Amino acid sequence: MPEARPTVHRRRLGSALRSLRRAAGMTMDEAAERLALSGKPTLSKIENGKQRVQPGLALTAFFEVYGVEDEATRQTLRAMATLAASNQRTSLLDEYREAIQTHGFEEYLHLEELASATESYLTVVSGLLQTRDYALSIVERSKVWASRREVERFVDLRMARQAALTRESPLTFSCILDEAALRRVVGGRATMKAQLERLLEAAEQRDNVDLRVLPFDAGAHASMDGSFQVLHFPAGPPVAVVEGKATSVYLEETGDVDRYRSAFDSLAEQALDPDQTRRFFSDLIKDCYT
Repeated sequence: MPEARPTVHRRRLGSALRSLRRAAGMTMDEAAERLALSGKPTLSKIENGKQRVQPGLALTAFFEVYGVEDEATRQTLRAMATLAASNQRTSLLDEYREAIQTHGFEEYLHLEELASATESYLTVVSGLLQTRDYALSIVERSKVWASRREVERFVDLRMARQAALTRESPLTFSCILDEAALRRVVGGRATMKAQLERLLEAAEQRDNVDLRVLPFDAGAHASMDGSFQVLHFPAGPPVAVVEGKATSVYLEETGDVDRYRSAFDSLAEQALDPDQTRRFFSDLIKDCYT
């Protein structure tokens, strides 16, 4: 089987299989022989996420050799293997590939498609809830894209991503927005008013969207150093994503992810509750844009 590019989900499945092998007390050579693999290098590729494992018969062989009898564990690993083998984002990536300039964003798109829920702290309105005019202003000012066509194509991609909130099994989206994201006038007054109205509409009408504002008077908080997201999946542990100007950092270790989950919980305690947040949006629109 050809070597695959190691994605987050393939790495996590490989890590889980490595843990099972070690729990069974087997060396890599012993396990490869019993699995009828072509030697230690093949198993090494699997454990490092560089070779796919099919959720069916191939994974069953690992269960038998490693003595995995617990059905709940088997189901979790099958679900992880399905995520690792998924190519759901191929068409969208193919359509907009020329617009993707930031390193690692391709992997983020794939993770976003597979995620069942996200928890975010943001200092700019999430791309999943941006209006087109707001997105155009943000993307243009980033100075990453060289031409107007490239800007337009990336904004097209951002608009297409918003289907995650309305798909058959919609993403559960929990977001704490810093007040700075709402006070900064992006794209002019008309654009900003429309963006605030979009946020209010989402907060009022979408059961899978939980928006909360972190007000200035909350003072110091657990993420003074910037935005982050925690993505949850139908199987396996969550992943934390910290975005930078040129790249994104994907944190998979339990301790790292737990720190961001703890930060989100702390931020939620300081943020306005959903009802207060809706009133905040309404009052801001009335006081500043009418």
